[in-house]
Amino acid sequence: ASFSNPTLYNMATPRKVSTPSRTLCRQQVMQRARSYSTPKRCSPTTTTKTPSKRRTPSSKTPLRASGDRFIPLRTSSSDLGLGSLRATEGTDDFSCTSAEGVSTAQEEYTQTLKESLLPESGEGKILAFRHKAPEQQGAHSKHRVLYSHYATKTRTTDKKTRRHIPQLPEKILDAPELIDDYYLNLLDWSSQSVLAIALGRSVYLWNSHTGNIQFLMESPTEESYVSSLRWIPDGTHLAVGLDSGVVQLWNAQAEKKVRSMTGHSLRVSSLSWNGRCPSTLSTGSQDSHINNHDVRIRESLCDVLSGHEQEVCGLEWSTDGTQLASGGNDNLLNIWDVNRYQAPRHRLTRHTAAVKALAWCPHRPHLLASGGGTADRHIRFWNTQNGKCVKEVDTKSQVCAIKWSTTYKDEIISSHGYSQNQLALWQYPKMNKITELNGHSARVLHLALSPDGETVASAAGDETLRFWKVFERTGCVGGAMDRSGARASKSASPANAKAKRSIREVNLR
Repeated sequence: ASFSNPTLYNMATPRKVSTPSRTLCRQQVMQRARSYSTPKRCSPTTTTKTPSKRRTPSSKTPLRASGDRFIPLRTSSSDLGLGSLRATEGTDDFSCTSAEGVSTAQEEYTQTLKESLLPESGEGKILAFRHKAPEQQGAHSKHRVLYSHYATKTRTTDKKTRRHIPQLPEKILDAPELIDDYYLNLLDWSSQSVLAIALGRSVYLWNSHTGNIQFLMESPTEESYVSSLRWIPDGTHLAVGLDSGVVQLWNAQAEKKVRSMTGHSLRVSSLSWNGRCPSTLSTGSQDSHINNHDVRIRESLCDVLSGHEQEVCGLEWSTDGTQLASGGNDNLLNIWDVNRYQAPRHRLTRHTAAVKALAWCPHRPHLLASGGGTADRHIRFWNTQNGKCVKEVDTKSQVCAIKWSTTYKDEIISSHGYSQNQLALWQYPKMNKITELNGHSARVLHLALSPDGETVASAAGDETLRFWKVFERTGCVGGAMDRSGARASKSASPANAKAKRSIREVNLR
């Protein structure tokens, strides 16, 4: 039987299919390309016509591909690899292959790729660790930090280790009858490790090395009291200011009064020794005047400085002894030049409350920190050469005292009253708060720094004296608090309780 459709005949009658020649494959590709036509672009302004009725395509009408370019149909992505493999082997056969040939070629290509990238010997190129390149011999480049091994060393050396700051006091002593007055200065630590504190009308000395407590002096009448005290730089004599306006100078070792100095009509609330000229003592009083005394001569009063209108509650000489800072209840901060006492060199009015807390930076001779009272609450830093405020921070609480660290550069500790009643450790110049030390139940009026620069003593209106190991040097062992804070619980140990009882017994004698 004969069939009119040859395609059906080929499907019905099984026979050996001959492989088309190279010329026939090229003719098929060219015929497909001729049957394709690129659609015309429509102009943006051209209006589209109403489409006509669709016609059913007949067998004679060739089908056109949709799209803007001709994309030949590939059976699989392995054809590229197969073609590359055949070209490498030198085979010039571009004829179509059977399904079995494609599968075999794909397996060969996959195996070749696997051997190249992931060999069993471990010499692959993906995620493989290699030895670092040899260093360049000869000239040294300034960009050596760009290499990985140099950059690693830089990061290691620049990394700062954080020290442990105990949150509990190392020791607590009882301080009965400590006057709760913001304008007084009743605590100081000498260079010979002797702490002086005024309790009511009496002055006591506590030796931090031996723990001994010594009674030094007492004001003449029961109604009088001690309003200020300050150690001479060598730690042998103590200046004591009284509410009567008299300043007494005492020999601590001999427990003997050396002399008395007058010149004020009201209480002496602030004292300061000149470090460059140790015989010069400056006294600030409630009568708004500042007196300079030379303790070596009989007529000790040398100069009278008039720059405040109310009580002078803050007084501090600079570390080089060339400038004197004074703060008063009139919200003024004055900077006095040692060679010119007629008028202050700078009259600073940024504070809005009493200025009691004053501290000169030990590393920068012309940098002064000052703290304001309850209505101000700011710590401000001044360049005393030009009188400009270089930095200020709102502490959210009354600033009672300030101390710069002599152990860690650019760290400063402050004590506060209403409403936090705490100690705060700051990092200058960004003034980031490093930590807070809580424990006092009343405003922390006074601060004192130990001669080794590691311990801070704080006295508050709750009649307690607390010792904080804030600036402990790294690697210190003797007497230092354990890194884990194990010794923090010793604040309530029997030894400290005995110290509390002993200071009470001395006070009652």
